[in-house]
Amino acid sequence: MKVEDFNYELPEELIAQTPLQKRDESRLMVLDKNTGEIEHKYFRDVLSYLHAGDTLVLNNTKVLPARLYGEKEDTKAAIEVLLLKNVKGDIWECLVKPARRIKKGTVVVFGNGKLKASCVFVGEDGIRHFTFSYQGIFLEVLEELGTMPLPPYIHEQLEDQSRYQTVYAKEVGSAAAPTAGLHFTKELLDEIAQKGVNIAYITLHVGLGTFRPVNVDNIEDHEMHSEFYQMSSEVADILTETKKRGNKIISVGTTTTRTLETIMSLYHEFRSCSGFTNIFIYPGYEFKAIDSLITNFHLPKSTLVMLVSALAGREHVLHAYKVAVDEKYRFFSFGDAMLIQ
Repeated sequence: MKVEDFNYELPEELIAQTPLQKRDESRLMVLDKNTGEIEHKYFRDVLSYLHAGDTLVLNNTKVLPARLYGEKEDTKAAIEVLLLKNVKGDIWECLVKPARRIKKGTVVVFGNGKLKASCVFVGEDGIRHFTFSYQGIFLEVLEELGTMPLPPYIHEQLEDQSRYQTVYAKEVGSAAAPTAGLHFTKELLDEIAQKGVNIAYITLHVGLGTFRPVNVDNIEDHEMHSEFYQMSSEVADILTETKKRGNKIISVGTTTTRTLETIMSLYHEFRSCSGFTNIFIYPGYEFKAIDSLITNFHLPKSTLVMLVSALAGREHVLHAYKVAVDEKYRFFSFGDAMLIQ
C-alpha cells in the first residue's frame, strides 16, 4: 500500500491557526463508516450520538510547557530546547536547535540561571540528553519559563496557553496535545454523564513523532514512534462491561484509539497495564476495542489519516476530506472535528 494513496489537496488557509472562542462551537462532521454518508453538525451535537450505557474514552495526558529558549553558558549563543520525554530523574531526552552547537558537556542556561541544562548524551537528528539543575520543583520552573510546543503548521502565538490543553488534562508528560479532546467543555462532559454515558480516562503521552512525516513509499516500511500508555483496573472493568452489554466504546482521538487497540491486541481483554506502544494502524487492520471515533482532520499522508482510513475505509475518508475542504471546515490541531460511527 502506497503512502501517496492517502494524499489530498488542502488549501493552506483552511489550517486553523487559533482555537475558537468556545471549544464546543467547532463544527462536527458525522461519517457513517459503513455507507460513507455524511452529516454536518456542531460539536455540542455529539451528545445526540451517545447513548446510555455507552462509554466515552478520553486521554487525560497533560502537555508540558516543554519549549525552552536559552543560551549557551560560554558563548551566549541562542539555543532552543524541546523536552521530549523523561529518561530518569532530572535527565530528559530533548530536541535541540541548532544541534551542531551542543556537544557533550555543553551547558545551556534559561531564565537568567533559574534553570540549567548540561548535555550528557549526543544522539542523531538533533536529539540530546540533558541533566537539568534548578531550585524548587521542576514542573513549576517549567510553567514559569517554558511555552507550549505548538505543532509546526501553527504560526501564530497562543494567547491563552490553556487552550492547548484539554479541560480534563491531568497526567503530565506529553509533547503535544491529544487534540480531539480540545472540543470538550466541562459542561458538555457533565451533560454526557447525566445522559447515562460512562466517561473513562486512559493515559498516552503524545510524542513529537506524531508530527513526523512518513518518509517511505510503502506504508509497510514505516517505523512508528513509541509512546507510553497506562490503563487502570477501574477503566478496564468499565470497558469490559460495556462490551458485554453490547454498548459502544467511543474513542476520543487517535491516541486513545492506539492505547485501547494495543491493550486488546496484546491481552485479548481490557486490563490494568502500562507500557510503550508503537502500534501502526492502517487499512487492513481489524479493530478489536473501539466502535466509534471522535477525531480531528489530519495531515495528508500522515499515519493518522491511515488510522482513520482503517476504521472507515480509504475511499469514504478521502471523500469526506474533500467535502470538508469544499465546505471550508477548519483543519488540524485547532480545527473542526469528525465523528466516525
